[in-house]
Amino acid sequence: MSDDTTPEPTPHLAPEEVVLDDDLTSEMIRLRPLAADAVAAADATDLAEAEGALELDIEAVLAERDSFKDIALRLQADFDNYRRRVSVQQADDVQRATGKMAEALLPVLDACEAAFLQHPGEVEPIFNLLLVQLKKQGLETMNLHEQPFDPNLAEAVLHEEGDGSGSGAGPMVSEVLRSGYTWNGRVLRAAMVKVRG
Repeated sequence: MSDDTTPEPTPHLAPEEVVLDDDLTSEMIRLRPLAADAVAAADATDLAEAEGALELDIEAVLAERDSFKDIALRLQADFDNYRRRVSVQQADDVQRATGKMAEALLPVLDACEAAFLQHPGEVEPIFNLLLVQLKKQGLETMNLHEQPFDPNLAEAVLHEEGDGSGSGAGPMVSEVLRSGYTWNGRVLRAAMVKVRG
C-alpha cells in the first residue's frame, strides 16, 4: 500500500457502454422537459430584461435627439431673427445717411429756387435736373398751396384774415414762403407758409 492519495483514474466509457438503471433513466426522461422549460424561462427573462434595457436606451436616444433638434430649431430661429434685424438696421442706416445728405443739400435747393425766381430761363435746367435726381432717391417737394393747413407738414409764419367765404374747412395755405420736402415719405423739412382763415 502506498501512502499516495492520488485517486486512480477512472476509465472513460463510451456512451453506449454506460448502463443506467431503469429508475435513473425514467427520472432523466421526466426532468428533461423541466430543464428545457427552465432554460427557456431563463432565456425569456434575460431577453425581457435586455429588451427593457434596449427600450430605455432607445427612449433616451430619442429624447436626446429631440433635445438637439429643439436646440437646432431655436438657433435657426434666432439666426433668422438676427439676419432680419441686421437687414432692417442696415436699411435704416442707409436711409438715415441718405436723408442727412439730402438735408445737407436743402440750402443748395433753396439757393437754386431763389435763383430760379430771379432768372428762370438761366437756372431752370440745372434746378430741374437737381430735383429730378433727388426725386429718384426719394426726395419729394410738398405741394401745399391752397391746401388745408397741416402743422405736421408746415410752419405758419404769417396769418391773414379769411375772405369771408366761410368754407368751414379751417385755415388754408395761401402762400408757400419756403418749400418743404419729404424724404421717402417722412418730413425732411417743414414748409414755411402764410395761412388764410
